Amino acid sequence: MEKELYIKQLKPFLYLMDEAHEATGYIVVGDERVCVIDTMNGYNDLHKVVREITDKPIVVVNTHGHPDHIFGNVYFDEAYMNPKDFEMASSFFNEPEFVEICNDKGVSVPPLKPIKGGDVIDLGGKTLEVYELPGHTPGGILLLLREVRILFTGDSVNHHLWMQLDGCPEMQEYVKALDKIIFLEKEADVILHGHATGFDDISLLRCMRQGAVEICNGETENDLPYNWFGGVAKQHPFKLENDKEYDRAASVICYR
Repeated sequence: MEKELYIKQLKPFLYLMDEAHEATGYIVVGDERVCVIDTMNGYNDLHKVVREITDKPIVVVNTHGHPDHIFGNVYFDEAYMNPKDFEMASSFFNEPEFVEICNDKGVSVPPLKPIKGGDVIDLGGKTLEVYELPGHTPGGILLLLREVRILFTGDSVNHHLWMQLDGCPEMQEYVKALDKIIFLEKEADVILHGHATGFDDISLLRCMRQGAVEICNGETENDLPYNWFGGVAKQHPFKLENDKEYDRAASVICYR
């Protein structure tokens, strides 16, 4: 079943795809190739969407292995993902309901190819550098579009971070992982995450880290319950910087 797909051109070479306000993907057009970052829930034929923009060869990258970022892979020949999320992604691809939908549509899941921290995707005139950030999922990656200082973060850095899932590390370990990539705030000016409607100032990365540190320090006396499909967790609000521009005002980390 198709749902509304909203396309917003952020720059001459960059498009934001908002699929029914459930997930966000991106199209980055280089001189020689085009990259699709996250394919969302698969409600719409994204290959057709890309072809309405450009006829250049397509590279598909999944920032992590959750369904709302990978199900649209079925419209492409292959997709790249951190192998640490392969098993998770396969479990979702093999869910009976999704298999039935694919059969009805006459599509199939393409092979996953490995991508890891340190890899570089050359689109011709534009390069996407890969950095690993385990936390939300074991294989979460960030993509730095170096030439224009944009950091794509999937769900690993956003205003509503889920860290209550099975497989998420202890918050102290997540802070250590953040510390390894915090230097990226010097390399990028803005963030585009996996549920965005526009740009966030790069300081979102530092603000989110501070929220995680507060949880580690037990500064959680005002945290409220968070009801989600897996039960009840907790949510910790973290502050944003007053003089910066963000995609939204309220920000929380959900945790066990």
